[in-house]
Amino acid sequence: MFLDLEPVFNNIGARLPFAYAFVPADSGISESVEVSGAVENRAGIVTLSASVSFTHETVCDRCLKPLRVPFQKQFSHVLVQTLADEDDDEFIEVQDLHFDLDSLVREDILLTLEPKTLCKPDCKGLCPMCGADLNETACSCKKPTDPRLAVLQQLLTDEIS
Repeated sequence: MFLDLEPVFNNIGARLPFAYAFVPADSGISESVEVSGAVENRAGIVTLSASVSFTHETVCDRCLKPLRVPFQKQFSHVLVQTLADEDDDEFIEVQDLHFDLDSLVREDILLTLEPKTLCKPDCKGLCPMCGADLNETACSCKKPTDPRLAVLQQLLTDEIS
């Protein structure tokens, strides 16, 4: 969604509300994201506040069970027409007073998604040998010996015998 911010930047006290839904491209999110909020000019400072919500369909990173994780966050940014310091991350530059809100919302979502998604905090995952779900069953696989330590393992078995 593109916002025309000229009336907001040029009028102190102006407010531009928005509400829409979209599917972020190239994000791994296939569900519709609900976005609502407003751009406001308070005493010459233009702020963008947005509320984002959707249900993220993913899989557990350990056992690969499908999950539906609700996501709900609030974001706030200060918008400026020009930046004095090019490396300033606190402000978002809006050069031509037209702003692509989709890309900002997509970036905010990707930066706040959990890096690891688990079905439960103590998920045991899958057995690396047989693929059994260790949350449901115990497998009888032996843990493989590191080939670099095979000589030491042989010493231990010779000593026990």
